[in-house]
Amino acid sequence: MPKAKIAISMDAKVLERVDGLVRRRVFNSRSQAIEDAVVEKLGRLDRTRLALECAKLDPAREKELAEEGLSEEMSGWPEY
Repeated sequence: MPKAKIAISMDAKVLERVDGLVRRRVFNSRSQAIEDAVVEKLGRLDRTRLALECAKLDPAREKELAEEGLSEEMSGWPEY
């Protein structure tokens, strides 16, 4: 995927920590460190959003919907 060049502002102490990680070769560059951090945060936000949406579901109603029509269909299933 092509990369886009951006400019950001960051607290100097945070930047010092990022630079330390680059010096210790945890990351190849500042860009990699920041991109990895953003990707990780976006992943967390996606998981949190999914968890919040799932929490809205009523387990009994979801089971009812999943089993709807199942008893009628089972009569046509072959015996094993």
